[in-house]
Amino acid sequence: CMNCCGQDSVQISLPASAPAASLKTDTPPAPATSSPAPQPSMAPDMQLQPHPTIPPFDGPVLVCILDGFGENEFKDEFNAVASASTPTVDRLRAVPGRFRTVQAHGLAVGLPTDADMGNSEVGHNALGSGQVVDQGARLVDIALETGSMFTSDGWKYISDAFAEHTVHFVGLLSDGGVHSRCNQLIGTIKGAVERGAKRVRVHIMLDGRDVPDGSSAKYVEDLQAECKAINASKGVDCQIASGGGRMFITMDRYEADWSMVERGWQAHVLGEAPHKFTDALTAVKTLRGSEENPVSDQYLPAFVVTDEHGAAVGTVEDHDAVVLFNFRADRMVEISKAFEYTDANFTAFDRVRWPQDLKFVGMMQYDGDLKLPARFLVPPPEIHQVSGQFLAKNNISTFACSETQKFGHVTFFWNGNRSGLFDAKLETYLEIPSDNVPFNQIPEMKAREITEAGKMALQSGKYKMVRINYANPDMVGHTGDLIATKTACEVVDKCLGELLEAADAVGARVLVTSDHGNADDMVQRSKKGTPLMGENGKPLALTSHTLAPVPVFIGGKGLPDHVKFRDDLPAAGLANITATYVNLLGLAAPGLYQPSLLVQ
Repeated sequence: CMNCCGQDSVQISLPASAPAASLKTDTPPAPATSSPAPQPSMAPDMQLQPHPTIPPFDGPVLVCILDGFGENEFKDEFNAVASASTPTVDRLRAVPGRFRTVQAHGLAVGLPTDADMGNSEVGHNALGSGQVVDQGARLVDIALETGSMFTSDGWKYISDAFAEHTVHFVGLLSDGGVHSRCNQLIGTIKGAVERGAKRVRVHIMLDGRDVPDGSSAKYVEDLQAECKAINASKGVDCQIASGGGRMFITMDRYEADWSMVERGWQAHVLGEAPHKFTDALTAVKTLRGSEENPVSDQYLPAFVVTDEHGAAVGTVEDHDAVVLFNFRADRMVEISKAFEYTDANFTAFDRVRWPQDLKFVGMMQYDGDLKLPARFLVPPPEIHQVSGQFLAKNNISTFACSETQKFGHVTFFWNGNRSGLFDAKLETYLEIPSDNVPFNQIPEMKAREITEAGKMALQSGKYKMVRINYANPDMVGHTGDLIATKTACEVVDKCLGELLEAADAVGARVLVTSDHGNADDMVQRSKKGTPLMGENGKPLALTSHTLAPVPVFIGGKGLPDHVKFRDDLPAAGLANITATYVNLLGLAAPGLYQPSLLVQ
């Protein structure tokens, strides 16, 4: 038997009954981003009414997210979406009135400015909630602008370490705006120094993913200059103490590779790493290697900064304070556990030494169910009355599936930063474990298995809503490997074709979209859009998300011919998609949601 990817078919079994389960049902939810919003009771006004022109029907609605699959203005060879062979998407794009694009970045998804790239977390928040809410980056900006950060309980907690101990800042040195921003780091450091901190150490992860690869040296140089200026003006001791690439130390997510966190712990806390330098800039320039064959910023090995005697300048000691300065949650959960959990509750690796009386906080609370960290500087966004809650209230059964890398997005983030289920009798969440390898090595990822699971859910007759996320375009796109990313797009297109065939066979209605751009541009460009080349004549790879809009397609055998997209919402964003798929169920959307994309 051959399947959508042209390989042996895979065997996927759905739970025997509707109660939801990921393949990790007994473990805490890994992909948390912040404290879940207090959920309002299921009031009578949550009852959804019939749609006036779109009739109800017996079949299911399929919502499929092609993660990182943007609709970019540049259609050249460096656009893996446009240059890949994608007959399924091409066919969907050609249907009059049933293809359009929406905004997936900046203000449309709650980020501070339209220069901020979208990401999977805010994208799935919008897709699941139908609302535009201020997101992590904006919340931190507000907390710094108003000074509310410096009066928070979390700030008061770390202040106890200012006078006599070290304040450590740990996070991603980047202004990509996806996980962190440099101006927020500097603002927080200055806030600590102005309020009495005498000794500050910064432990950095280098990016090369949300910002151009090779930019790490510039970021380190700028941070060193900021530290020098703070030292000179305030008479304090502020410097970089350790670092490494974001995909090599500290920033693992979903418990995919705890060894990353262990390497980070050894460098940041213990002051131990294979590479030691007397300053961080020399470390980064040396570890990057030659211009002909450089090591990507995101994979730089761990390093420690030492003094003239060879001693690490910034180990974490008893009574110190530690601040994780990333606002995004997924890659801070594991290091939070390492800092916060007692020896009895932490078994992921041997910490060797766990500092006592440590004043540990996160920029935000990264997992509300686990209350992790227990203390934080900025309260999380609250997203109420998300679509999953309305569907459960209206007795609409739901199946959601992706692989580990995006499972949290299609469940936790979709549900408004809420772990768990709205109704265990109506919801099934299925996680397919991701491969633990660089994704360009296996660009197929788990698309085949996800497709089989989606087909079985559609064919089972149990579910009125089937929600699928294909991670490939985003995760392979982040590697900067153009050829592998084209393969990823082609694999997903083939698998989507098979999934749509299964949907048509059961009379389903279909909505296909994405959460942000990525694979649609794989090269750095000049302001005029010209691809940039390195000194070796090779294209400079782009590994970050893009500002491109994303496609939205509707269709399916169960969709009446008259249902088309409206043409009076040119600035629509991802949040408008929520009301759209509620309408596809034959129901009117809640009034608080952004308007539906469909002609009403």
